[in-house]
Amino acid sequence: QVQLVESGGGLVQVGGSLRLSCKFSPGTLSSFFIGWFRQAPGKGREGVACIDTGDASTYYPESVKDRFTYSEDDAENTVYLDMNDLKPEDTAVYYCAALPWDSYDDCRFGDAHYEHWGQGTQVTVST
Repeated sequence: QVQLVESGGGLVQVGGSLRLSCKFSPGTLSSFFIGWFRQAPGKGREGVACIDTGDASTYYPESVKDRFTYSEDDAENTVYLDMNDLKPEDTAVYYCAALPWDSYDDCRFGDAHYEHWGQGTQVTVST
């Protein structure tokens, strides 16, 4: 059973930083890729960091590139999302999710093939 638990959200001022954590069940990375998504009020879910299954690089959309950084700590069963220079448009609920290794459709193509999701953590950026 894959379980994912996010933490680290909160209220931050424009230009500030936050580190989100996603704690997962031991062994998850042996069968799944972990990706980060966000959903703002009234909007669809957007992938903000994930492993590109084509070349194993880390994919970031233009909206967060050079501000967000994905990292893994296998020993701690945790992936992180470091977010810098935060903007009001980054306000959203942030989720981590698990994509099976045999799926090509990583977050560049949406969230439909991610099978397991955390409960989400709220990030609010104030002006």
